[in-house]
Amino acid sequence: MKTSEVVQAWGKILRGRQPSLSIEITKECPLKCPGCYAYDDGHLGGGKTLRSLTDRKGQELIDGVFEVVDRLKPLHLSLVGGDPLVRYREVETMVPLLLKRGIHVQVVTSAFRKIAAEWANMENLSVVVSIDGLQPDHDVRRAPATYDRIIQNIQGQHITIHSTITGQMMKQPGYLEKFLQFWTPRPEIRKVWFSMFTPQIGDSMPEILTREERLRAMRELLDLRVRYPKVDMAKGLIEQFATPPHSPEECVFARTTQVLTADLKTKVTPCQYGGKPDCQQCGCIATMGLAAVASHKLGGVVPVGLIFRGSIAIGETWRKWTEAEEVREPEPALKVLQ
Repeated sequence: MKTSEVVQAWGKILRGRQPSLSIEITKECPLKCPGCYAYDDGHLGGGKTLRSLTDRKGQELIDGVFEVVDRLKPLHLSLVGGDPLVRYREVETMVPLLLKRGIHVQVVTSAFRKIAAEWANMENLSVVVSIDGLQPDHDVRRAPATYDRIIQNIQGQHITIHSTITGQMMKQPGYLEKFLQFWTPRPEIRKVWFSMFTPQIGDSMPEILTREERLRAMRELLDLRVRYPKVDMAKGLIEQFATPPHSPEECVFARTTQVLTADLKTKVTPCQYGGKPDCQQCGCIATMGLAAVASHKLGGVVPVGLIFRGSIAIGETWRKWTEAEEVREPEPALKVLQ
């Protein structure tokens, strides 16, 4: 991130605004992945589920997204779903217009559909393709977005791969390296990111890593990042997997990112996972990246996180004051006695 972008983000925080926005722009997805948090019954809370919402299509979706963007003015926008490429016509229309507004745009997809050729050369656009493990496992979990289809649909692109490490993967020695051996030689792959599976409180699923598996995955990533330069994960980021933030209130990513679901109104809280995420087992790469920034000490003395928390407090006070001023009724004019 450039210094100018950091300053911009800090300015928004001081004004009580979140610099990042994520929109689940559709409830539709052709995949039925085990453990997908977006379709968990508790994702939205209040008895709502993603599939129960009325989402938008066509010009109504485009207009709705730009109304939200113009109102919230994010610096970074993630388009997620469902799978945003279910609405590929609308997304292909929106992306260049969003970029013209100076917003960094990230599209997260399974690549079940061919990615627009013109996206390969657009600055400030990141296309992130979710690939969950080696082909035998991935093709079962994520059909119809199989390896063969992904390879066909990313041709000519410059994408980032995002893979979520699960308990099943860590029970197979050398799994992560085999994954990198397959994907990193491909010219379309610009970066590789790994998260770790994040459960909801009380979950009991084979995807959940044991503490030993989590620490072993961390050690492997620290080694692999050196030998595979496309693994775009700093040492400090990887080390945060050992001690993730214990609550959404402590999570810089949760505090700086607003998430809206497919009706473009309902907020997903307390973070992108919704529901009641088990923060002590959080494996979100974005959370770890910002936690690493927060742990950095300026001049070796003052933690960035301390400055961040102070800035959040100032911003929340400022926002409440300005909102109160906006709703306060004007005092009646004094009458001049005759």
